[in-house]
Amino acid sequence: MLRSLTPVAIAIAVLALVQVLLNTFEMEFVSVLAMKVGISVILAVSLNIINGMTGQFSIGHAGFMAVGAYTASALTLTLADYRLSFLPPALSDQVYFVLALLVGGAAAALAGFLVGLPSLRLRGDYLAIVTLGFGEIIRVVVQNSPSLGGSLGLNNVPGYTTVAMVWFWAFVVVLLAFRLSQSPHGRALWAIREDEVAAEAMGVDTTGYKVRAFVVSSFFAGVAGGLFTHYLRIATPAKFDFMLSMEVVVMVVAGGLGSTTGAATAAIFLTLLPEGLRTLFRSVGPEDGSWADKVDQVRMPIYGLLLVIIMLTRPQGIFGRHEVWDRWLKPKKKPVPA
Repeated sequence: MLRSLTPVAIAIAVLALVQVLLNTFEMEFVSVLAMKVGISVILAVSLNIINGMTGQFSIGHAGFMAVGAYTASALTLTLADYRLSFLPPALSDQVYFVLALLVGGAAAALAGFLVGLPSLRLRGDYLAIVTLGFGEIIRVVVQNSPSLGGSLGLNNVPGYTTVAMVWFWAFVVVLLAFRLSQSPHGRALWAIREDEVAAEAMGVDTTGYKVRAFVVSSFFAGVAGGLFTHYLRIATPAKFDFMLSMEVVVMVVAGGLGSTTGAATAAIFLTLLPEGLRTLFRSVGPEDGSWADKVDQVRMPIYGLLLVIIMLTRPQGIFGRHEVWDRWLKPKKKPVPA
């Protein structure tokens, strides 16, 4: 038990040190960028559990993200006036924040279960349509709910998100994906991906495993939603539209379906790409910086172009199904005695 918690303890210590250094040197831009990248990694790796490992095609990740975001935001707004007397105020806020993230993730997982149980008997395009419909239903319901702020959303959400908190959850989802891929449950998911009929014939509970994968993925999408709204300090339905789901799908497909490393790498690259474009446009464009303001308009066409190029040149994605740690885990070949 202690051995399994060692990586988590090391990650917490390293991330705490990074957070202290960022606060000491007041590197606000780096902190914001690191939080955006970390949230993208959580979304991409969690969706990869469904689309990559299990071979299902879900495009409703933004819907589960919205469920977690609004649940966590509503909880922290409710608890904002309360403090744990035996803890410093900042630490008390973080305790409430972790609780809110867990509750938001649980709410998203419940939504994933309710959607996944009937719909995961479907396959291919039919499942994609159902998940797309769920995402749009969530957005429309939130947009028309006065108790959730309607179109304006929830304002004055506490800014509890930190670099250490975001990357801790990113570490957790990557570690879980790694352990899952090496476990009997992961091998069942791989079997479903390769041939669902054959897997069912061999006794694999295909529907059960798909629902579990859906629930785990939805949980982390909800956590990412909570981190996202507490970083923006506002929760609006416009932030959780179909385009957000497609951005995450592009990250998974570009990185390689089934590759945790590929999903994380593509998430980092595609999240940093707009900032790189802004810097480029400022350097080559007009002095008033008008070109840099148009990055958001050209971002999705550039994503689409990159995806087309990858599909034409490397259909399996950048990493395919390979991982960085595969080289470490391969047993060394013993020299053959002469």
